[in-house]
Amino acid sequence: MKKVTLAGIALCMASLVGCSSSDEEELVLPEINNQFETQVIWQESVGDGVAHYFSRLQPAYYKDSVYVASRDGEVEALSLEDGDTLWRTDVREDSGFWFLSSEENAKLSGGILQAYGKLFIGSEHGQLIALDRDTGEVVWRKSVPGEALSKPAAGDGLVYINLASGLLLALHPDTGEERWRYEQEVPPLTLRGSSAPTVANGGVLVGEETGKLSVLISDSGFAAWQAEIAQPKGASEFERLVDVDTEPKVSGANVYTLAYNGNLAAVDIRSGNVVWKREYSSYREFSIVGGTIYVVDSDGVIYALDKNSGIERWSQAALRGWYITGPAVLGNYLAVGDQEGNLHWLDINSGELVSRHEFDGSGFFVEPIVADDRLIVITRDGEVSAIKAQ
Repeated sequence: MKKVTLAGIALCMASLVGCSSSDEEELVLPEINNQFETQVIWQESVGDGVAHYFSRLQPAYYKDSVYVASRDGEVEALSLEDGDTLWRTDVREDSGFWFLSSEENAKLSGGILQAYGKLFIGSEHGQLIALDRDTGEVVWRKSVPGEALSKPAAGDGLVYINLASGLLLALHPDTGEERWRYEQEVPPLTLRGSSAPTVANGGVLVGEETGKLSVLISDSGFAAWQAEIAQPKGASEFERLVDVDTEPKVSGANVYTLAYNGNLAAVDIRSGNVVWKREYSSYREFSIVGGTIYVVDSDGVIYALDKNSGIERWSQAALRGWYITGPAVLGNYLAVGDQEGNLHWLDINSGELVSRHEFDGSGFFVEPIVADDRLIVITRDGEVSAIKAQ
C-alpha cells in the first residue's frame, strides 16, 4: 500500500502562482483486489517529459500513429501497433550566442493538435509551431502575444489558439497568418491554464477566466452569444476564482462546460440558453460517452451524471486528494491516473474501483487518450505506454 504526504497539493496543482500551505494530510490509497490486469502492449519514452512543470502535452492520435512531445522540444511519432519511432524532431531554436547553450528549452505546453496534415503545438515562449504530420518537419512557427497553455482547435479551414493573455487567435493552417483575434477580459488573479477551444456548427466555443462560455463566428470572430457558467462569490480572491479552463464538449444539441468554483452546465448551442446547471467545481477535463458525463472535481472525487438532466448516477470518493487526471473511457471501464503514477480503473456503470496498475513514479498530469482498442498514457517523465484492460 503506497502512502504520500501532501502539503496543500490541491491548491498548488490548481496552478495558482505562489500557492502554499502548511497543512499536511497523509493520504492512503484504498486497497482493492484487481478484477483484471492492465496489459502493457508497448512502452517508450519521449525526452524528459514535462517534469514538474505545467505542460498540457496530451498525446494525439491519427490512424496508425501516436504523437507525443516533451517540454524541452522533442516531438515524436510512434507506431500505434508496436511503439516504434516513425520520426523524431527537435523544435528548439539555436540561441545565437556562443556563450549560451546552443539550444534553448522550447517550453512546449499547449497541444498536441492533429489537423490539416499537420501537428500544432504551443509554447510558454509565445509560439505556435506547425509540423508536417508525416515527416515531423517544421512547416512554420508563429510568434503569438501570450503563452499557449492549451491545445489549439481546428475547423472551418482555420486553427484557433487561446492564449493566457486573454486573446483568442484564428490562424491559417498553411502559413500561420492571422485572420482575426478576439480579446477576453482577464481578472487580476486566475488559475494557470486556459480553455482549449472547440469548433462546431460554424462557431468557436471557448471558456473564459470570468466564468463565461463564449461562442464566436468561426470565419469572422464576431461574438454570437455568451453564457454565464459561474459567478464570483466569497470574500477572498481565491474564493472568487471562476475560471472555465476546460475544453467545451459538444454532444447533440448542447455544449457542456465546467468551471472552477462554479458549475457543470449544459447550454443550447444555437441560442446560448442554459439548459441545466449543477454545482461542481473543477479545472480538469471531463468526458462524455454515450448518455453519461464523467467528471473529476477539484478534490479528486469522480462523478457520473446523466447528460440530459445532470442527475448524478454515481460518485467515487476513494481517490479524494490524490490529484488524479481527468477521465478516459475504454470499453466498460473509466481510467484516471494519479500523481504517484498509479492508473486506476473504475466500472463505468457503478463507479467501483476494479483494478490498479503502477507506472512511472513521476506521476500522471494529462488525461489518457483512447486510440482504437487501447489507452495511451504518458507520465511526467515522458514514459509513453499503450495498454489494454484484460
